[in-house]
Amino acid sequence: MARDLTTNRFAVQNRKARHDYTITDTVDAGLVLMGSEVKSLRLGRCSINEAFASDRDGEFWLLNAYFPEYDAANRFNHEPKRPRKLLLKKREMVKLINAIQREGVTVVPLSIYFNERGIAKCQLGIAKGRRQADKRAAIKERDWKRDQGRLLRNRGGD
Repeated sequence: MARDLTTNRFAVQNRKARHDYTITDTVDAGLVLMGSEVKSLRLGRCSINEAFASDRDGEFWLLNAYFPEYDAANRFNHEPKRPRKLLLKKREMVKLINAIQREGVTVVPLSIYFNERGIAKCQLGIAKGRRQADKRAAIKERDWKRDQGRLLRNRGGD
């Protein structure tokens, strides 16, 4: 049976990340998951709001991500906050490690989605923290862009 690609494929999104951080670049990574974690992810009950990615021994790991236990898995269940390995190409890994070594830069997960083949992928963002004033300025600019679009749309109809 063919999959419907028009539906939203996001399982989990970290909406607050784009507010709290300035995202300079993004990278897609595969996830090493257990079967019960995939089931829990497909239900959309997972949380990546406090999660981040870090390197250990030349490998990248997704830390502090919450995948609740899947009820039907009973004794074959997983630990909800265990570290999960991220699958990256060597060039992408070097890029992320170099970014982390710079001051004030972290790697945060922006979303976890299923690609067209049904495989779970994690979109990572190279992020620099924002100050409170920067957050207010970003909100002000976003609101002005919205009002500007509304004014142009209303004026164009005359």
